[in-house]
Amino acid sequence: MFSSFSSRRRFRDLSDAEILALAISSEEDDARIYRSYADRLRAPYPATAALFEAMAEEEDGHRRRLIGTFRDRFGETIPLIRREHVEGYPSRKPVWLLETLPLERVRREAWEMENAARSFYETAARHVTDASTRRLLGDLAAAEAGHEHRTERLAEEHLTDEATAAEDETARRQFILTWVQPGLAGLMDGSVSTLAPIFATAFATQDPATTFQVALAASVGAGISMGFTEAAHDDGVLSGRGAPWKRGLASGAMTTAGGLGHALPYLIPDFAWATGLAIAVVFFELWAIAWIQNRYMETPFLRAALQVVLGGGLVLAAGILIGFG
Repeated sequence: MFSSFSSRRRFRDLSDAEILALAISSEEDDARIYRSYADRLRAPYPATAALFEAMAEEEDGHRRRLIGTFRDRFGETIPLIRREHVEGYPSRKPVWLLETLPLERVRREAWEMENAARSFYETAARHVTDASTRRLLGDLAAAEAGHEHRTERLAEEHLTDEATAAEDETARRQFILTWVQPGLAGLMDGSVSTLAPIFATAFATQDPATTFQVALAASVGAGISMGFTEAAHDDGVLSGRGAPWKRGLASGAMTTAGGLGHALPYLIPDFAWATGLAIAVVFFELWAIAWIQNRYMETPFLRAALQVVLGGGLVLAAGILIGFG
């Protein structure tokens, strides 16, 4: 809308030399990004790191071909022009700067990079005037269009079935350490520890509005406490459990959710209906915790159910008895 006031160039106004310079800088950036991914993944996922190293080498090959064409046509001085200097050119999201990045997210970002490069070369080939340059850009567009076949070829070379299985297992374990364990601990704390104060208040006052206020305070307070505790007690560097803020977020959010599950029924004005629904929600929460323990922590379901349901039932009974007392 305000392109006339912008310092960015429009793509259609670029000269052949500037288009080649833009392609050169883009290939250089992509190679650096792939090597950044490789460095980040080398320890936990060595096979995928080797794949990204190979992709970076192919980008280097593209860059050398572009530089050769530029020298033949325009000499040694390559203009400094990058993606951010061109209006409408899709910029790369700096996801490679994140401390932790899921393996599937890295692979998806790589595919999007290849797809964007193909689109750029197809557009560039239509704008240049020199036949040899147009042919080179068309060849590079075709090379990027074959990214799926290229990735498959490189994957067959670097990602064997054994390596892929090992990396998938590593990713699964990291997901459990970073998200499932803190979230499960929070859900257990929120679902169980809030039972006594909530139901003690409910049976002592028999007032749904007052009970909900106490339940809301207990749930939010427990969530904040658990979130900060999880984030502060381990920075994840030595334990490998992942970023503290992720674990704190998982623990705090699930703690609050666990408490709110049996707090929300007290929005119902009728005490008997609200309490009956709250008790039903409690047992649903406890069985859900047992299922999560069995699914992700490989705890035998009957043992998990006995521990969680029995413990939760005792806390619930204690809250009711205290409330009647």
